[in-house]
Amino acid sequence: MSIFGQTKGTEIEKQIAQLAAGEAIGGAMYYALAKVAKEKFGLEDVAKEFIELGNQETNHGAFYAMLNGRYPSDEKTFWDMVRGLSKAEYKGEGNINQLADKLAELGVDKEAVEQVRIFAEQEKHHGEATKAIIDKYAPKEDEDNSGKPVYVCSVCGFEYVGDLDKESDDYICPICGCKKAVFKRQ
Repeated sequence: MSIFGQTKGTEIEKQIAQLAAGEAIGGAMYYALAKVAKEKFGLEDVAKEFIELGNQETNHGAFYAMLNGRYPSDEKTFWDMVRGLSKAEYKGEGNINQLADKLAELGVDKEAVEQVRIFAEQEKHHGEATKAIIDKYAPKEDEDNSGKPVYVCSVCGFEYVGDLDKESDDYICPICGCKKAVFKRQ
């Protein structure tokens, strides 16, 4: 049984969207608490438990997002999103390295700066991993996208190919969740 989109357009769609966002934030919160527990207090067992709670919160957020049909379920849109995600991950490497440079300029702890640089490498790896998935599993693009407008999310770099104006005003970036207004036409 597919749960995809079952609450889209219903009177509880907004509530489900709020739950999805809240659970995503909750996942990040538990991961942060795990770092504090481990680094500040040496509580390895507590950190492990918080990581498990964070995993569960993230899973809850994904479930609610699927109920509202936030992510694509048809094959073409699915692979278009994965292709856009892959490009954004590659761009993320440069953006995160720029952030690390800024942190270093501000005098932030060297270990923290190095951790951010590791995150940049991980973003590159995410780009490589999604590209490998695309190359192995995605159907070849039979549609020529040349001439179609391309809108780029100014926050995460996700590329939307097509007429973004046709999307509803409540359209959000499928990666970072920012509003349609942050997209810039290329």
